[in-house]
Amino acid sequence: MTPYYILAAAAANTDEGKVEAIARQFGWHPQLFFSQLVVFGIVIFALNKFAYKPILEVLDDRRKRIEESLASAEKIKTELAETEAARKKILENANTHANQLIEEARSAANKVKEQETQKAISQAEQIISKAREATQADHERMLAELKSEVGKLVVQTTAQVTGKVLTNEDQKRLVDEANKQIAA
Repeated sequence: MTPYYILAAAAANTDEGKVEAIARQFGWHPQLFFSQLVVFGIVIFALNKFAYKPILEVLDDRRKRIEESLASAEKIKTELAETEAARKKILENANTHANQLIEEARSAANKVKEQETQKAISQAEQIISKAREATQADHERMLAELKSEVGKLVVQTTAQVTGKVLTNEDQKRLVDEANKQIAA
């Protein structure tokens, strides 16, 4: 393998100019070279316009969205801290007020206890009795509502599962069975 500089030197010994000889030796054609430069320039322009700029715009939009998200997250974090502080303050105020009410109730109860022990006990028993009655009534009302809702759901579910329309007798039987299971 002959080094290129020897070939270039051998080409320089002919009547052609040195540059032309080297260009001919390496197969360089000026018309092809300049046409390739023009095509390369067009490709660079097209890539810049249709690939590079849109990609940069997408990346810039993404960067902006990330910055907005970070700013929004920071704002939410600040608002959360403020809300937490306000919640703690409200709870402290409520606890203080509740403690004051408890202390006032204790002192009033002690005074009433000292003055009218029997009357207070009687009233307390009445209040407890009424509360129990109200609780029992609420319990029974809620149980009746639960039975009604479960009955409706059982009828609807059975109708959907079986795919047929249930008669009033079938519906009543299913509701009664569901109510028996709830009562148990």
